[in-house]
Amino acid sequence: MSTENASHPVASTAASSGDAAAETAADGVAHRNDASPLGAPFEDVRTREPDLAEIEAFVREHPGYAAAPILDEMRVTEFARLDASGAVYLDYTGSGLYAQSQVDAHGAMLGRDVYGNPHSVSPSAQASTAHLERAREAVLRFFNASPETYAVIFTANATAALRLIGEHYPFGPERGYIFTQDNHNSVCGISAFAERAGAATTVIAPTVPDLRLDHEQVCAALGPVSDARKGLFAYPAQSNFSGVKHSLDLIDEAQRRGHDVLLDAAAFAPTNRLDLAAHQPEFVCISFYKMFGYPTGLGCLLIKQTALASWRQRWFAGGNVKLASVLGQGFVRGAGAAAFEDGTVDFLSIPAVEMGLAFLEGASHAHIAVRVQALTDYTLRHMRSLVHASGLPLIRLLGPIDTIDRGATIAFTVVDSQGQVHDIRKLAILAGQHGISVRTGFFCNPGAGEAAFGLSADDLVPFFRQSEFTFDDLRAHYRAHHGFDIGAIRASYGLASNFHDAWRFVAFLRGLVDRTCRDLATWPGDAPDESPVCSG
Repeated sequence: MSTENASHPVASTAASSGDAAAETAADGVAHRNDASPLGAPFEDVRTREPDLAEIEAFVREHPGYAAAPILDEMRVTEFARLDASGAVYLDYTGSGLYAQSQVDAHGAMLGRDVYGNPHSVSPSAQASTAHLERAREAVLRFFNASPETYAVIFTANATAALRLIGEHYPFGPERGYIFTQDNHNSVCGISAFAERAGAATTVIAPTVPDLRLDHEQVCAALGPVSDARKGLFAYPAQSNFSGVKHSLDLIDEAQRRGHDVLLDAAAFAPTNRLDLAAHQPEFVCISFYKMFGYPTGLGCLLIKQTALASWRQRWFAGGNVKLASVLGQGFVRGAGAAAFEDGTVDFLSIPAVEMGLAFLEGASHAHIAVRVQALTDYTLRHMRSLVHASGLPLIRLLGPIDTIDRGATIAFTVVDSQGQVHDIRKLAILAGQHGISVRTGFFCNPGAGEAAFGLSADDLVPFFRQSEFTFDDLRAHYRAHHGFDIGAIRASYGLASNFHDAWRFVAFLRGLVDRTCRDLATWPGDAPDESPVCSG
């Protein structure tokens, strides 16, 4: 693809009305697809281009999109592999993409110097230690966190950071755990630690159908203003299921009511600036590959120094102690964050974190946020406008239908012309045949998925008493006993996304208008027997 095509801005003339059944475009004409004959294969969207009128219309509606030419330049120079391969990558909530300069710089660093295990005074060890400390400083600087207020504990991923909290937080009968139903599995899993410690657990359900948090309901669960510590409150800054941005003001509200706060920023940080001088939760979990793609297998826990000072090591291991003795039957704990970095940290990969953060700084979070919001708006408008000849809408959105207080993550199902829901994995495979990467399932956020599909504890508790079952078994259960399928498709935009990605995705969806489930069942590309129960 040419440089000019790769950097085109984009546009939507669809109306912003929320009527999913019969929206009209700006020209007053109901948006419907000129579909190919029923049962016929799609035209490959990779061979199609938007026309100039569409591009100009988009720019008029989203002038901020074109205000950051550096992102267009990066698409060409840093992410050339996308256009070279015809890939439409729409899984940024699952993983960010690395820039070419990131891996080049990291490779050059590894090829230039000698690095050894940092637990020593040798030159190679000291070179590694210097990079580790620079990376810690870079993380604090990126999130505007003072080193007097926060420490950085490097972990294998955000899940490992959350496990540290579960293992060390002082849960008990007087210190409970409150968490939102819309949360990643790993945040929900902390409840196992809380319950073993005799703590009460409380789950706050989202509103439906928009999957937002009701402020009054949250405050009621948190209780009255208090100086006493009541326990831990956990929620995501942005839902990895629906894209809803939950208010950061809840941090201050919860603390005012006597709670420590765990903020899951894994889905928020890639496209939004998190300022830890403005809001100061006790704990923030981060996954670096979700922010900038490389390296994988690294995350961190940003922890308030006051919280860290109250933690005590549950065991000792290489790397987290100053001194240990077998005969003396004791150990001297390590200092600060290093006391909770068991073993030898990934000292060859951690320097790449500093490089990734520098790359994000160069791209500018402000520009990224404006761009992905424009693409999300374009996609949502067209999704709402697609209607079958039968009058049924093609798309059922799971979460907000507009871009107010939401990120660039869209969860949805696709309905055929007869009102039946298309199989999510069949559609994902079909999308893949057009070079489009999307994700299916509940995305490791079962609570949001259960709320979106109206699932109940009365039905789920007996089902989960079985010893062995898969997500496919659960889907089959709901089809057989309740007459509907569960599971969503998720598309998400990120730093490298451009108009062509959104336009081709909409073109793919438009090709499903007036199709039936039977049409898809007869097309090539059978779904695998089962998909992972939990997938990012």
